[in-house]
Amino acid sequence: MKKAKEEPKKKVKTETRVKAKVKAKPKAAVVKKVKAKVEARATVKPEVKPAPKVVPKVEARKLEAPRAERPSPKPEVKTALKSEAKAPVVPPAPPAPPAPLVKKEPVKVSCKFPITLKDLAAKMNAKPNELIMKLMKLKVMATINQAVDFEVASLIAADYGYEFEKPLTREEEITKALDVEDKTKLISRAPVVTLMGHVDHGKTSLLDAIRKSRLAEKESGGITQHIGAYEVAVGKGHITFLDTPGHEAFTAMRARGAQATDIVILVVASDDGVMPQTKEAIDHARAANVPIVVALNKIDKPDANPDKVKKQLMDIGLMTEDWGGKTIAVGVSAKTGQGIDELLEMLILESEMLELKADPTRAAKGVIIEGKLSKGGGPIATVLVQKGTLRPGDTVVAGRHYGKVRAMISDLGHRINEALPSKPVEILGLAGVPEAGDIFFVVPDEKAAREIVNRRQDEAKATHMQPVKRITLEELSQQVKEGKAKELKIIVKADVQGSVEALEQSLKGLETKDIKLDVIHSGVGSINESDIMLAAASNAIIIGFHADLTPEAAPKAKLEEVDVRLYRIIYEAISDVRSAMEGMLEPTISEVFVGRADVRQVFKVTKAGTIAGCFLAKGKAIRGASCRLWREKDKVFEGKISSLKRFKEDVKEVAEGFECGISLDNFNDVKVGDVIEIFELKKTARKL
Repeated sequence: MKKAKEEPKKKVKTETRVKAKVKAKPKAAVVKKVKAKVEARATVKPEVKPAPKVVPKVEARKLEAPRAERPSPKPEVKTALKSEAKAPVVPPAPPAPPAPLVKKEPVKVSCKFPITLKDLAAKMNAKPNELIMKLMKLKVMATINQAVDFEVASLIAADYGYEFEKPLTREEEITKALDVEDKTKLISRAPVVTLMGHVDHGKTSLLDAIRKSRLAEKESGGITQHIGAYEVAVGKGHITFLDTPGHEAFTAMRARGAQATDIVILVVASDDGVMPQTKEAIDHARAANVPIVVALNKIDKPDANPDKVKKQLMDIGLMTEDWGGKTIAVGVSAKTGQGIDELLEMLILESEMLELKADPTRAAKGVIIEGKLSKGGGPIATVLVQKGTLRPGDTVVAGRHYGKVRAMISDLGHRINEALPSKPVEILGLAGVPEAGDIFFVVPDEKAAREIVNRRQDEAKATHMQPVKRITLEELSQQVKEGKAKELKIIVKADVQGSVEALEQSLKGLETKDIKLDVIHSGVGSINESDIMLAAASNAIIIGFHADLTPEAAPKAKLEEVDVRLYRIIYEAISDVRSAMEGMLEPTISEVFVGRADVRQVFKVTKAGTIAGCFLAKGKAIRGASCRLWREKDKVFEGKISSLKRFKEDVKEVAEGFECGISLDNFNDVKVGDVIEIFELKKTARKL
């Protein structure tokens, strides 16, 4: 009993000791501790990231107990708390807007092909086994050490975010280097001028007067028989003249990709006026986008009427400067030399406006003006240097021939050691005779030249030496689908002028803001070789109304693969062109809703990636269809449905009210609650 009575006393004694200890704690220490905490918090610089939690801690301390129950703090503690509350408060930064979804551009990789699958995997940071599996799906069997070509590698590169650059051939490497211009090394070059016009209007005689030589006497029958290239000194500069046997040769060169001429001199006899070949020459020059300077020849004749000629030129769309146009016209006489100096001055002025420049320090590149086989000297090519400087000893590729330049002869018959830009020169040393219009260029050595020529000869054999495929009405729509220009070029020929004008006007009426219809040439009479070459060079079609092909033009059209359409009823011609142009119009694309799927579950499957377990709330889901993934109000994906499953089976389509598994193309970040919107793009053909 005594022990029981003593126990409560011990308890009271212990409680008294604890209270005594608490009361015995010095007040100064408490104040000092609080002050230290406040000072430490005040010295901390506020950060811009999240707002500091100083204020919330103080508020939380205040809310620990009701005011009535909390003991009043000491004056020193009050002061410390007040200073703590006055600490600077930085408002939280607004959340950054979600970054827009940007489609990543594939990483471009260049490497030599063929390449082993092992090395290919290393290039794309992938596992070789994965590549083997992907190729197997594409029905391409390959082992880890087996080499694959560029086409096979490109099939799987996109899946890993890579794009292989097609390796350049030796020829492409050389020509690409030749096409790079160093603007700091460009200097002015001489203009290259071509004389064009009607037969016997005095083209060669005019050139003879310019050169102050007896060139015309050397020609058979007074008509030029071959392409000649000559250089004439004018003041401190030079002008290079090309004397062609007609505009057909000029256009034939352009059909092979050669653009040798800077300015065209249109020679028109002042007493004869504009003739059919004059109009053809104008159309050929316009198709080449070359400026025209008119030389009104035979101005010294008593019946010369330059004003009448200018009126005729205006009627066909060529207005001279003194009649309010932009075309320079100069009256000249090849017989007396009248106006020759003024003509040359106008040519220099026109060339200055064109700002013709070239780099003479690089390897030479230019065009073949003509090729012939000499009895004693072998193949001889007349070339026009357009870039760089050509020298004896250079290895040259021209068309399907190559060789080392053994000698160079100027237009005056002198051997020379270099040919600068715009310089015409004859070269000896080629293994064969190149064609007029072939591009020539200098290569580093004979090995490179042989490689290029062998490849060209192999290509020629493979295509049976057929020329470049020309445009047809049927192919116009396909060209537009491939992203090519929406322009239809037409040559119109008819039996009478009235029909020409009616057909041309009707065709012009088909032109829209989307498609340009360009009648590049029209005339009366049969379809001749000149028409065929113009169509080949300009990639145009020919429409003949009551007009037939000449015996020479028919095989030429077949060889050049020019599309020639002959009609007896004008409505049929208009109908065919309208149909072709309607095919060229971009179709109207509209979006059609297909279905909506709600994501209710998400499954991570090895190899297959993420599969969204969905419920078709509306419409239907189609494998391969276009879709968008919405997360609340944000679009997080747009692409294709790569796979569609019902239970474990692949299906093509799932109807409304059913559940299914949807995999999105190269996208795995699907979450529960997302909505998949399924749609398709409908194309509607547009009419003129």
